[in-house]
Amino acid sequence: MNDTDNDINDLAREYGSPNHRQTIQVLACCVIGFICFLGAYMRIPVLPLLASSIGASTTQIGLINAAFMLSAGVLAVPAGLLSDRLGIRPILITGLCLMSCASLLIPFSNSALLLAAVYLVFGMGLSAFTPTMMASVARAVPHSHVGRAYSWYTTAVYLAMTIGPAGGGWFGRVLGMREVFFVSGGLIILALLAVLCFLPGRGEQGHADDPAEQLPTGILSNRRLMAALIGTLGGCFGFGMFISFLPLHARALGLNVGQIGIVFAAQALMNVVLRIPFGHLSDRVDRGLMAGVGLAVCALAVGATGLARGMVTLIACACLLGGGMGICFTALSSLVVLVMPPKQRGLGLGLYNSCIYLGMMLSSATMGMVIKRSSFTTGFVSTGVVTFMMAGLFSYLYRDSMLSRKTEA
Repeated sequence: MNDTDNDINDLAREYGSPNHRQTIQVLACCVIGFICFLGAYMRIPVLPLLASSIGASTTQIGLINAAFMLSAGVLAVPAGLLSDRLGIRPILITGLCLMSCASLLIPFSNSALLLAAVYLVFGMGLSAFTPTMMASVARAVPHSHVGRAYSWYTTAVYLAMTIGPAGGGWFGRVLGMREVFFVSGGLIILALLAVLCFLPGRGEQGHADDPAEQLPTGILSNRRLMAALIGTLGGCFGFGMFISFLPLHARALGLNVGQIGIVFAAQALMNVVLRIPFGHLSDRVDRGLMAGVGLAVCALAVGATGLARGMVTLIACACLLGGGMGICFTALSSLVVLVMPPKQRGLGLGLYNSCIYLGMMLSSATMGMVIKRSSFTTGFVSTGVVTFMMAGLFSYLYRDSMLSRKTEA
């Protein structure tokens, strides 16, 4: 156990566990996150089909998704900055309003260009919602309980991400493709109403800031933050390869669509199941060690996916990847909160979310060319190697930052 964890334990003894009101607030954040992401992820299986039905080409459908990911990733940082200056609640409301309006406008989009513009707005809304809601969770509890609070919140979010696409497909079959987006918009409006009713305004929210160590206010000078961001980038580089190219790799091995869905479900289920126990563990152990181990497991899983030759081995690799993600990202997200001054927490979480999208975009853009020139095996193994190198760089920077703190002390 390192000095940071000892400091946290001292604070826990001094300030105690979250009270009943703070616990209810975390649960409210979990419910809001679940409803929002359930509505948002219903669009995933339906949007490409809707775009194709209005004449969009495969390339245009790719660009529509790229516009969403770009806006969601790039704008997360300014959204985090605004939440630090204006407060959490106004940014949450703005993000949910943008997402709900975009969802309700998608059914009326009759061209690929208009659909891309509306989807860009949806990405803007998500970029405002995601880091700000994470900041709301962190603000609700003392530092000694950040890991377990995030484990509950991210479990709710990933559960919604797992159920959402299946729900979207079901509603699309029963109601029609365009009607799915009305359901999606309605759920996001419900999340908006929950924010208005259950999340307190500025000056009323959460736990008093812990009088923890003096933290650096500069981003580049904050070595532990830079380490966490590099770890996030590396882990999402590997995950982006998995979600982008596993369907093609599995199809080349002879799996059908249903079997590919089972592989993805195995990864999602393992990711969800491990978050709560490892979130509680992250409040008691060295988060840097925990994140490094999780990243190494992710690297091994992605590399092994390229060597898999059947459904059983692909499911094993998917479970391993889900386990690694459940371990490392629970530690990394809470680490970002702990190494940022309270008044810059939104900025730190904005950078964290930007690294998530940037990592997935980088692997999708670069590994496609590697696969085209060689094979799926080379692409997955190369991605595993890159992820492992990023895990090593994270561990080096984190340990170096801890040694620097001890020297300064």
